[in-house]
Amino acid sequence: MSAAPKPRVKIPKKAKAGEIVVLKTLISHEMESGQRKDKDGNTIPRKIINKFACEFNGQPVFSCDIDPAISANPYFEFSAKVNESGTFKLTWTDDDGSVYIDEHQIEVA
Repeated sequence: MSAAPKPRVKIPKKAKAGEIVVLKTLISHEMESGQRKDKDGNTIPRKIINKFACEFNGQPVFSCDIDPAISANPYFEFSAKVNESGTFKLTWTDDDGSVYIDEHQIEVA
């Protein structure tokens, strides 16, 4: 059994009011497409990160549904405009119902 996926996130700690910041995320995940078979010929169940979402102070910033064609260790890069200090909450959802959450504060001056 593999370890729980560990998200890596790069978000600036500080920004100016109205600045557009770049967020970068990568989550280590083996991603099983559901197309392969094990040594006994049984289909290995699909296990992928199937949804990603980011919100800032409870408001949606970016979200997407992910299909089996995504690579292992999915990487996302996107921008967000920040007008106030707050918290970015990033959420990855796995086929098995597991949810991985990472939160990052940003100070706006």
